[in-house]
Amino acid sequence: MIITTRTLSRVQHPLKRTISRRHFSTPNHISPFSSLLKVSQEVQDALATNRPVVALESTIYTHGALGNELPAFLEQVVRDNGAVPATCGVLAGVPTVGLTPKEIEIMVNEGAKKLSRRDLAHIVGWGLIGQERLHGGTTISGTMILARAAGIRVFGTGGLGGVHQGGETSLDISADLTELGRTRVAVISSGCKGFLDIPRTLEFLETQGVLVATFAQGREAKDVEFPAFWARESGCKSPHVVQDEREAAAIILAQERLGIESGMLFPNAVPKEFEIPRAEMEEVIKIAVREADEQGVTGPANTPFILNSIRELTKGKSAPANKALVESNVERAAKVAVELAKLMDGNPVTPRTVKTTVTTKTTSYVGEDGSVKTSSPTVNVTSSVQKEEHHHHHQVDILVAGSVALDLNCDYSGSITEKAVSPALYTSNPSAINQSVGGVGHNIALAAHKVSDDGKIRLCSMVGDDIAGSTILSALQSSGLDTSYIRQLGHEYPSARTAQYVAVNDTHKNLVLAMADMAIFSTHSFSTYWNSAVNASKPKWLALDANWAESDIKTWIEAGHKHDAKIAFEPVSTAKARRLFPPLKKGGMPDLGLYPKSSIHLSTPNQYELLAMYEAARDNGYFESHHGWFEIIDAFGIMRGARDRFVDIAGVDLTDSGVPVQMVNLLPFIPTIITKLGDRGVLLAAVLGKDDERLRDPEEARYVVSRGLGGKGSVGGVYMRLFPAVERVREEDVVSVNGIGDTFMGVLIAGLAQGGELGEELIDLAQRAAVLTLKSSKGVSDEVGGLRRELRRVVGESE
Repeated sequence: MIITTRTLSRVQHPLKRTISRRHFSTPNHISPFSSLLKVSQEVQDALATNRPVVALESTIYTHGALGNELPAFLEQVVRDNGAVPATCGVLAGVPTVGLTPKEIEIMVNEGAKKLSRRDLAHIVGWGLIGQERLHGGTTISGTMILARAAGIRVFGTGGLGGVHQGGETSLDISADLTELGRTRVAVISSGCKGFLDIPRTLEFLETQGVLVATFAQGREAKDVEFPAFWARESGCKSPHVVQDEREAAAIILAQERLGIESGMLFPNAVPKEFEIPRAEMEEVIKIAVREADEQGVTGPANTPFILNSIRELTKGKSAPANKALVESNVERAAKVAVELAKLMDGNPVTPRTVKTTVTTKTTSYVGEDGSVKTSSPTVNVTSSVQKEEHHHHHQVDILVAGSVALDLNCDYSGSITEKAVSPALYTSNPSAINQSVGGVGHNIALAAHKVSDDGKIRLCSMVGDDIAGSTILSALQSSGLDTSYIRQLGHEYPSARTAQYVAVNDTHKNLVLAMADMAIFSTHSFSTYWNSAVNASKPKWLALDANWAESDIKTWIEAGHKHDAKIAFEPVSTAKARRLFPPLKKGGMPDLGLYPKSSIHLSTPNQYELLAMYEAARDNGYFESHHGWFEIIDAFGIMRGARDRFVDIAGVDLTDSGVPVQMVNLLPFIPTIITKLGDRGVLLAAVLGKDDERLRDPEEARYVVSRGLGGKGSVGGVYMRLFPAVERVREEDVVSVNGIGDTFMGVLIAGLAQGGELGEELIDLAQRAAVLTLKSSKGVSDEVGGLRRELRRVVGESE
């Protein structure tokens, strides 16, 4: 790899460009109620990035009988299936979406009220004037209102209210049914309680314009009945049937885009192993209802009374059935939310095969083109689905936390009359302008993606809701990069412009002027989202670039360590390189760990970025002995004659410039540093553990700068080796210096993540990839993908 003198000025330039995404939708409905609504940070982040969210009710805890462990249990069910839980209720007079299990425990212990639509304003109003700040567990209707106000589309619960026996005269009809008629939320439940009047409940829902579509669960559509809570069958055919979560998600999306404001009910029958058969339950229900009538129990007290009687009459069998069906419904809701997020995101899906059988029912279904269709009254459509592969949150090799930007390279075409080399100021100039997707994070991820076989590379970044953002998103999808961790900040973030980098070059492609807009990274922070991205992907390596604000760099490092990821740091520029070593608070300790518990495992600066990192650490007190730094340096065992060793390895010029010394001083914080030196190659410095084989290998002895003295700690010595450039590139063959260092790191980390060793073969391969990019107009050369097979060989040999 060669970087000429003119190129070096570009590489060290502090305005190095950057940024990236997936198309996130923001809920298009914000109720006036929202001004009173408190939404947890995790739920806010999820909604802002179109991550799947599932609403949960709180009455099931405050007025149920399923045990204190249920809140945390159901939250985990949601998380295990790829969604974010959002328990709804009123805490101390404040309508809240995203209650924690601890807050729910407080509500239970302090006697929360039971809240439906009619009760919300009453309890919240008291809180507004400070009269009394009460807790309230929301029923299905109350939860639907809060969920809708927050922008949540899917709600998992137990059983729906309905029309009570004799409801035609008593008008005892649950508010759940009218809420479904006016509030667009999809409710997944096990039908309604078996002691209710199910035929009249279904009739009432039809009058309210509520879609009722039961999950088939492997049954033929003609055999699917509306479930009756503990029983899988009620004797009433389901008005509609859905085969799976994807069909349900398509219906939810169609309802929204059609602007139909009524809710949807997706009944999900209790798992077979927990079912209490219909015939058995009918006898139990008759007795329980008769007892309620005889004792005059009506109104809100009726349902709890009957449920308690049923529990006693079934000798406790109803309790495990209750828990099993709630768990099943919440799991199903999470999967529906995941599918809905995919559809809203515009991700491609595999067409499905549909076969039809004739019945007399009308059914909604998803056709071959992915659209929602309705069959004629005499045709019932049953889908035979070829299961498609969807992205789920599994361990990945590399999560790149960094920038993506739209790059514009303007190469001055010159003046015909004056044959000028550089563009003129204060006027328009002829030029050849090339547009590409760049950004340090994007380039690292793309390079790693191109040489990786299984696609286990993820990029976490941000773009704005603008033309540049849309251009980037389309390009990323075309490149095959997974974009599921990229946030698109909508219009609710007015200053969130997609990052852009504009370079103006002369006729020789020397940089004349560069303009970079990277404000999206310094002004927007979503720490909960960064943590959840690492938690969901569980990467072997977390590649972090310095475009983030100092606080976010700290967050990323903490998240990586929490989940046992190795962390590689790309400094980006001389100015941003300093962010790894911010000023310490007076008397404070560094957040960065020291060897062998270093926070950063590897860094790949150029020599100017290395100097900036060294000066920041020195000036901000990171080399103070009371921080433990000196003890590690002392353990290196570097003697007075070290300069001669540095000269032997790196040469006089590099030694005199201070590069080896700067690297050694940073090694306690970053135990492996690879400094990019342009046409001189790269210089590796690393801390060797006591058991490192290089300490005993005669072939490696010439690169061992020092050996640890006195058995201090785990330090075995210091290793330093210069790897010459793999190719000298003629100046006329240089197309663009954008992305060469990023390509180097991407290929290097890909090899390490696949089990390769940091040796000559891997480093030379990373340099070769950088050379390909040097000869390309793109941030990562398309030809880098041609090195995939060779990387596989290098990794295989190192294993």
